[in-house]
Amino acid sequence: MSDGFGHSSGKDKGKGNDDVVGVPSPCISVCRMDASSGWCEGCLRTIEEIAGWALFDDAAKRAVWDAIEVRHVEFMARQAKGRT
Repeated sequence: MSDGFGHSSGKDKGKGNDDVVGVPSPCISVCRMDASSGWCEGCLRTIEEIAGWALFDDAAKRAVWDAIEVRHVEFMARQAKGRT
């Protein structure tokens, strides 16, 4: 399942077989931190959001998804600006 940004509903690495229904992880297994933004190049989360994901309740996870949507817009604007 995709969120429309190319992020699948995969599970965070090392979580094991956790089939509990809830807010899906944005991890797409492209785990590289961008030094200039502080975001993972794959899922656009911060290192704090990645490290805390398993401990976050559903409301906190949805807040991260909301932040990712904002970051995605910013990321796309940067990409477009770099092409001109």
